[in-house]
This record gives sequence, C-alpha cells and structure tokens, in this order.
Amino acid sequence: MHTVIVANGPEFDAAPFRTLLARADLLIAADGGGNALFAAGITPHVVVGDLDSLEPAAEAAFVAAGAEIRRHAAEKDETDLELALLQAVRAGATSIDLLGAMGGRWDQALANVALLALPELVGRRVRLLDEGQEAYLARGEATIAGAVGDKVSLLPLGGPARGITTRGLYYPLQDAELRFERSRGVSNVIVEPPAQVVVREGLLLVVHLF
Repeated sequence: MHTVIVANGPEFDAAPFRTLLARADLLIAADGGGNALFAAGITPHVVVGDLDSLEPAAEAAFVAAGAEIRRHAAEKDETDLELALLQAVRAGATSIDLLGAMGGRWDQALANVALLALPELVGRRVRLLDEGQEAYLARGEATIAGAVGDKVSLLPLGGPARGITTRGLYYPLQDAELRFERSRGVSNVIVEPPAQVVVREGLLLVVHLF
C-alpha cells in the first residue's frame, strides 16, 4: 500500500505533487501539513498530531469531508511526523513518500532525516521527496533509478558505513568505508543508469538529485 505523508514544511506547496497525492492509497497530514493540502483543495484520509499548527478552517473542512482526526497531546515524545509514520505502519503501508519534511528549522529537518532509520520502517520503501530530489536509506542495497548526469550523494548516518560497493557511478566505490564526519560521498554522478549501491554495515543515506 502506497502512503503519502505531508509534513508541516513552511514553504511547501502541494500543487506540484497533485498526481502523486491523488494516487496515494493513504494520504496522511502530519498536523500543519494539512494546511498545504487545504490550500490545494485536497482532503487527507487521516490527520495526525497535536493540531497546534493546523488552521481551524482546514480542520473543519477535513472533518466535514470525512477525514479521520487522530489528536495527540501536545506534551509527547514523538514529533507529529514520527506519529504519522507510525500510523502509516499500523495501516499496512509498504511504501511511504514524505513531502514537506525538509526546509525551515534545521533541528526538525535533521530529525526528519533520522526518522528514516526507525526500526518500524525496515522492509518498507520510504523516501523524503521534494521537487528534483529524493533521499532514502540503502538498507543493505539500493537501486538508484535516474538518468545519466544525475547527481548522487552517499552520506553515512550516525557513524561510519562500511563495505560500500557501487555500480554505475562516476566515482566508483569497492568495499569502501564512508565516515560520518567526512564529505567523501558528496556529489557523485550517474554514468550508467540505473546505478546501484550495496552497504554491508551501517546506515547510508542516498540523496538523488534529478
């Protein structure tokens, strides 16, 4: 089941993603992410969060349209986006696209990247998506579907990533190590699509610009 989650990105515009949003089996607004959907005339299936950022007019419209509202306490351990991801998992999502999760506050953007490593997401295809770029974890291995000339960065998270082997990239890696504090994996280029990356140990974030 394909799920799309819209986070509360301060500059996020849902209009360019209308086709993706319309095709989602499950559309979840993470609190204020519903504002962008409301502005685009789109109703989510579920709204999740403490609803401190969702405009009252948007909430009223969603309720009238039959959306499910899952309200949480303001004092909680999880962000609204984490709650939305866990809701998607409980609903049976097999693939999840996250929109509006980058930009704005640095702390929230960094936390949103880290959410890709949630153990509940293992076995599911999950990516951060924006216009012209996407990011996802290579869990063991990943295929990078793109075109010749697309930029690809491989960024270890939380420590070194080891045993990295790539195919189809201009700067090849063979059983290599990338370190969290070094920038070696930034700005590679696809030369033979689809590119592939295998990682034996650690968490490796794939950032694909297209």
